[in-house]
Amino acid sequence: MRSIRRTLLIWLLALVIVGVGFAGWLIYRQALAEANELFDYQLQQIAAALPSEPFSSVLSSRSESDEGVVIQIWNRNGVLMYYSHPRVSLAPHAELGFSTEMTPRGEWRVYSAIVGDNVVQLAQPLSIRNRVAAGVAWRTLWPLVLLPLLGLAIWVIVGRGLAPLRRVTHALDTRHPEALDPLSDQRLPHEVRPVVRALNALLSRLSAALDTQKAFVADAAHELRTPLAAVQIQAQLVARARDDDTRREALRDLHEGIARATRLAEQLLALARSEPDGKGIEAQVDLCELLEECVRGYVLVAQERGVDLGIEASEPATVRGDPDSLRVMFNNLIDNATKYTPRGGRVDVCLKVDDGRPLVEISDTGPGIPAEERERVFDRFYRVGEGANRARTDVASSGLGLAIVRRITDQHGTKVVLGQSAAGGLKVSIRF
Repeated sequence: MRSIRRTLLIWLLALVIVGVGFAGWLIYRQALAEANELFDYQLQQIAAALPSEPFSSVLSSRSESDEGVVIQIWNRNGVLMYYSHPRVSLAPHAELGFSTEMTPRGEWRVYSAIVGDNVVQLAQPLSIRNRVAAGVAWRTLWPLVLLPLLGLAIWVIVGRGLAPLRRVTHALDTRHPEALDPLSDQRLPHEVRPVVRALNALLSRLSAALDTQKAFVADAAHELRTPLAAVQIQAQLVARARDDDTRREALRDLHEGIARATRLAEQLLALARSEPDGKGIEAQVDLCELLEECVRGYVLVAQERGVDLGIEASEPATVRGDPDSLRVMFNNLIDNATKYTPRGGRVDVCLKVDDGRPLVEISDTGPGIPAEERERVFDRFYRVGEGANRARTDVASSGLGLAIVRRITDQHGTKVVLGQSAAGGLKVSIRF
């Protein structure tokens, strides 16, 4: 795992070193330019200070050293009158003004001028100027040898700056798995607070999801207890039956109880699978084909219940979604419609395009749902109270069908609306 502190230290020191190197090069160039100006002025002043009278003889060398300024003086006839450093090989003829001459011992800066009756040439090795410029640059930059101390200071400062992140990490590491209360964002830097707030939002969503899951498990266990207890009682009745008629009746009740428990388990599984997580919604679904498939699957069930089930209208329409989830949703709606429609009634499925958007309507001639309860029926395990207008209960209800429908519509970003059909029953509208 990469360390933020180490990464920051490496990059900061690298930037400092590069910056110091570039600054040193600029300082050296500037110091060299100033040294050139200064030494050129020195050469001019030395030349001006030399005597202007003719020399009577060639003077001997003052020094065997080739360091410093080398002076040559000629008379107007071109006779060398004076040479301060004979061992230095310079041009025997003077070029008035400043020039740079390459010799076996390196580059020299040469200045020539006419002083009185003489021609004076002064030369100085550029290595001296380079050493002076390097010395100036080094004296300017030498405090930067404290870079290791600077790196240590950066390490400490970055560590102190990252201390709030370590505190947040420690708080998360030492927290109990079930502790989902928000983290405190007090005394935290502005850069860390958005991270803590995002973590708090995540913890809040996790808490809500866990609460929902716990409630779902508790409700599911409560709802499964009743049909399983009924199955147990019916099995005991089968075992106690003393004649064939009683045994057959008890077996029929037992099969119906098992069917109810199986149906409830299937509905619970469908509800668990319909949790809106945004995954799998990638396919183009042909609503005409999907609705025809769902209706065909319930035709025989509707016939057994004495209900006329069919497609009233169907316009071409496609949506983007999960075909399995949409199939579960339509099956639940058709099952509810045929379940509560009295014998001799009808259930009509209609698919049309309204204002460019697909609209599915499933209408029945059953008792419908009172307006004040149409929103509550989407709650899990909620059942509308049986009254004079809800006498059709030949198939037990688990109270999960419309809850599954609401979950799937939320998952697909659609809207489901309950209303009253033209025949006085229930009309379910799903607008994509």
